[in-house]
Amino acid sequence: MDAFFYVVPGLIIAVALFGAYLVVRRWLRMRGAWRSGLTAEGRCLRVYATAHGGGDARVRTSLRHVYEFRARDGRVIRFEEEGGPGTALEGDIVIVHYSDGPHIVATARPGRGGYGCTACAVIAMAGVVVLVCAVFMVAVTAMS
Repeated sequence: MDAFFYVVPGLIIAVALFGAYLVVRRWLRMRGAWRSGLTAEGRCLRVYATAHGGGDARVRTSLRHVYEFRARDGRVIRFEEEGGPGTALEGDIVIVHYSDGPHIVATARPGRGGYGCTACAVIAMAGVVVLVCAVFMVAVTAMS
């Protein structure tokens, strides 16, 4: 039974650290695209909304855009981005920031630092979760 009090907090710690890893990895990739200095003229091919939730939960909608641009090596790159500006419509010309390499990371959003703030908040929250779980496991060990 004591193992239960170590396995569950251990799993919670693993999930919190994995979530923080995913957010930081996405932030670093987007920052690399913004700081690479490579830009191209792209075109918005499609705009659509997705809905999440329903039933007893609140329904959230998010706007998704599909963009296409030509990289400097001549490859045509198509990518999809969530949460883009509501003013970008199908057929609009946008400036795409991208990083060069075998796996191109691109964004049509301006670099405003929002991902950095999100990454810091997620890291802080993961730290609090890890600390609470560690204190709980130490307390269980001290009591047994």
